[in-house]
Amino acid sequence: MVVDMDTSETAVELTEAENELYDRQIRLWGLESQKRLRTAKILIAGLCGLGAEITKNIILSGVNSVKLLDDKNVTEEDFCSQFLAPRESLNTNRAEASLTRARALNPMVNISADHEPLKEKASEFFGQFDVVVVNGATNEELLRIDTICRDLGVKFIATDVWGTFGFYFASLQKHNYVEDVIKHKVVANSEKKKKYETVSIPTQRDVEYPGYSAWLDFDVTEPSYLRKLKRNGPGVLLLSVLQKFRTTHKRDPSYKTREADLELLRGIRDELLPNSILGDEALGLIFAQISPAVAVVGGVVAQEVIKVVTKLEAPHRNLFVFDPETCAGYVEAIEAK
Repeated sequence: MVVDMDTSETAVELTEAENELYDRQIRLWGLESQKRLRTAKILIAGLCGLGAEITKNIILSGVNSVKLLDDKNVTEEDFCSQFLAPRESLNTNRAEASLTRARALNPMVNISADHEPLKEKASEFFGQFDVVVVNGATNEELLRIDTICRDLGVKFIATDVWGTFGFYFASLQKHNYVEDVIKHKVVANSEKKKKYETVSIPTQRDVEYPGYSAWLDFDVTEPSYLRKLKRNGPGVLLLSVLQKFRTTHKRDPSYKTREADLELLRGIRDELLPNSILGDEALGLIFAQISPAVAVVGGVVAQEVIKVVTKLEAPHRNLFVFDPETCAGYVEAIEAK
């Protein structure tokens, strides 16, 4: 849907130091976009390796503040990809252990930590943020937070990485953004031949993003979707199995109990998706959080947060999947029923 352009400017002004620090970004996406980033308040819940990657990218973009929320302690498994928590922080709170290195990335961003459980946070807590990013939570908790955010008009992103597999789901409600529309303009009109030049016209658009419930209601066994699997691979099927494992066993598959957990994963797969194309090889790629996958998924999530805040370009709509077998990502449009 095309709407009239919003020409109102952001009231905040950048300091001389900020203009110097963000010079390259301002040249890339413009001064008004940087001003919007400067006022943005972001919550990142879950300071595993993926949370650290998202945190790094968001802080470097120059937002106003970042709240790091995690009630879990640093484990040996975190050192596969969690670069914000030093090794001497083992067995201490992950959010607090990440503070020093996070603040060193950009002293102009206000960064704080919260070690209370996510499930204990009421709606008033989420209302103070512009974008909420959650990883490591169950579907039940993700749905609860998304419902709160939609009531408050806060943008919500659910994301996770298991081994070399990852995803994110964007619940952005009614989101408006600006994109450049290329048109051809007549610059000369002689009797023999018209001359044209291409011009870029900023155009504002509105797009509706369904809530997280759309993913929970999505039937991966529908014949119409199964036909897509040959093209995209079984990533969405794998996501369903991993989320069912977390819901059932209140944890993620662990490398310490690899063989037993593989048997549990196969049982869930065979129950949910009998005779599916999701093979045993894919199930063996989902232990711990491997840094290359974290870098890809975390980079994509941070990019989408920046798009949401700056309102430049359309954020992916709405399920992004990173497939470990092809080492490629793709986007599925999940519609509300």
